[in-house]
Amino acid sequence: MLNYIWFILLAVGTVFAAYTGNMAAVTESALVAAADAVRIIIEITGLLCLWLGMLKIAEASGLVGLLAKLISPLAQRLFPDIPRQHPAFAAMVMNIAANLLGLGNAATPFGLKAMEHLQTLNDSPDTATPSMITFLVLNTSSFTFIPTLVISLRTAAGSSEPTEIIGATIIATACGTVFAVFFDRLLRRYYRRR
Repeated sequence: MLNYIWFILLAVGTVFAAYTGNMAAVTESALVAAADAVRIIIEITGLLCLWLGMLKIAEASGLVGLLAKLISPLAQRLFPDIPRQHPAFAAMVMNIAANLLGLGNAATPFGLKAMEHLQTLNDSPDTATPSMITFLVLNTSSFTFIPTLVISLRTAAGSSEPTEIIGATIIATACGTVFAVFFDRLLRRYYRRR
């Protein structure tokens, strides 16, 4: 659906530019935007490689494991029906830890692996379990302590203070995660009563 919306916006803009005689400006803007996109992608790729490398170092040094241990008691309360030794629990904790560090790209494989393991605990494979839904809510709202990708984008865009977004990100993602978990629990109770 989003592809159709973008296509309509571009088509209307192009037709309007042709009607008003501004096609040269549209062509120039398209070429400049394409060149900027390639430059930003190259810069972001380098920054993401740096941060993903830092995550690998953090994993090897045990920092991510320590973060996972700190998250583990909270995860146990959120997912009481998942045994702590089950592979799904470890994958979920690693996903949450990667999201805390703002590394959504690194969190995705852990999230997919967690869902795969959660499916093995599911009695009815065509229906999501409450743990799956809660995990999806947490993954989507993803409380972020260090917004690595946003910092990378701001750096690539030439921001003089790329890290000043950290405080706002912590507040926004914390509020989003708290409300997401609250509504997850509220809706779960509502549907159990029905």
